[in-house]
Amino acid sequence: MIAKDVKLGKNVIIYHKDMVNLYGCTIGDNTKIGTFVEIKKDVRIGENCKIEPFAFIPEGVTLEDEVFIGPHVCFTNDKLPRATNIDGSLKTADDWETSKTLVKKRAAIGANATIMCGITIGENAMIGAGSVVTKDVPKNSIAAGNPAKVIGKVKDTVK
Repeated sequence: MIAKDVKLGKNVIIYHKDMVNLYGCTIGDNTKIGTFVEIKKDVRIGENCKIEPFAFIPEGVTLEDEVFIGPHVCFTNDKLPRATNIDGSLKTADDWETSKTLVKKRAAIGANATIMCGITIGENAMIGAGSVVTKDVPKNSIAAGNPAKVIGKVKDTVK
């Protein structure tokens, strides 16, 4: 389902429009979105991005231009997730603070990575498949593991 409040740029490709959930997000020109992707309200996705199937991108996430999101990548947006408040009442949208996450231009995130909230992934950085990213990743770095650690530099660096 693509909600009426979604802002799609020019030449956006959504491979199966009835097999995505897009709500209140902005998607830049020439971006490609695979099947079974969910993108929540207020998410901003830049131009020329590629989002592979089964990715989850909640409120608070911004992807700059040319970002690659591999299949099954999961972003978080709540540092203290709970189903209920301390009094046992069910939490509502007003009961938590959304933490912001920024993925800078040309970064790439491998399949099944989990991106914890409140961090920045630097320009041209690469995140290895299956990694759990818990802190900022510098530009032009390769980070992998659980928790992800910088293990090298990207060879096609951005100046």
